[in-house]
Amino acid sequence: MHTDTALLARAGLPVTDLAPVLAEEPCPTLFATVSGAHLYGFPSRDSDVDLRGVHVLPAEDLVGLREPEETRSRIWDHDGVEMDLVTHDLRKFVRLMLKPNGYVLEQLLSPLVVHTTALHAELAALAPAVVTRNHAHHYRGFAGTQWRLFERTGELKPLLYTFRALLTGIHLMRTGTLVAHLPTLLGEVTAPACLPELIDAKTEAEHGAAHMVDGPSAARDVESLHAVLDEAQAASRLAERPSGFDALHDLVVRVRLGERVTS
Repeated sequence: MHTDTALLARAGLPVTDLAPVLAEEPCPTLFATVSGAHLYGFPSRDSDVDLRGVHVLPAEDLVGLREPEETRSRIWDHDGVEMDLVTHDLRKFVRLMLKPNGYVLEQLLSPLVVHTTALHAELAALAPAVVTRNHAHHYRGFAGTQWRLFERTGELKPLLYTFRALLTGIHLMRTGTLVAHLPTLLGEVTAPACLPELIDAKTEAEHGAAHMVDGPSAARDVESLHAVLDEAQAASRLAERPSGFDALHDLVVRVRLGERVTS
């Protein structure tokens, strides 16, 4: 894996060189990628930039009496754009990988890479071994949460998040490949015809109202996609349980015992 500044620019990132920011982190950073609306393919002009990744705590932080800082978070302003960096310690991140957690896999496999290492590539290569049929539950639940938010606020953003989650889940169940980019998914999975218009509208305002959406029609579309996800999960050839525990355990031990995190 490598940092592609041209790809980051095409995704609408306001800054593509985050080396100075990452240099200030107290622990080595294994990787940092872009998540959120930029990854999903519908950032607005005022979208925050969500950066996610993994840091590596020294062994003494985990064996001593003090509580380790397993999750670190920073928020700063870059020319009027809010930047948000959240990283987990490698062990915590791998434990999340071993659960049916699509969110961390999206971070790991995001093509929008702002910092990477050889260990990032090694970790990404192990991702297929943790993908299971149960990841459908993650996307079903996330879609449900976002739909309820849309019903409460009437905003376009949670509606697009609802459709994105359902289409990602369906595609994952059918192919075993994780695709989080909604415009790409429209060419892979049968989707409501209104989605290109909704994506275009979202680029204008991060928290704009979904004035162009017919609520009952959207509800039928969401219900239909839930049914498709159920069918895709039932027919999926993915495993019931992850198979990558031993390889991931070995990777964490190697890194913790001193393997350097380098580009």
